[in-house]
Amino acid sequence: MTLHHLVLFRFHEDTEAAEVDAVVEALRALPATIPELAGYRVGADLGLTEGTWDLGVAADFASGDDFATYREHPAHQQVIHDLITPLVAARATVQYRT
Repeated sequence: MTLHHLVLFRFHEDTEAAEVDAVVEALRALPATIPELAGYRVGADLGLTEGTWDLGVAADFASGDDFATYREHPAHQQVIHDLITPLVAARATVQYRT
């Protein structure tokens, strides 16, 4: 079974597109540093539907231990601290298995 981790971010209204691009770039660099990521997709909302969130992350792991390693990994924590936290107005997350 695969463990899936989904996260949605809603940013503050004054967030610049360049700031979102920086978050996407930094997150997309994580698989090169965190081998426990079995799959990783990150993308900004395309604006096709009203009421959507601004950014989505979908990560796949072989185990709960691999997820915990990713969650606490210093590179991941740095992206959260330096780039994401200052922009986030709301966050939603779920983990599930298939």
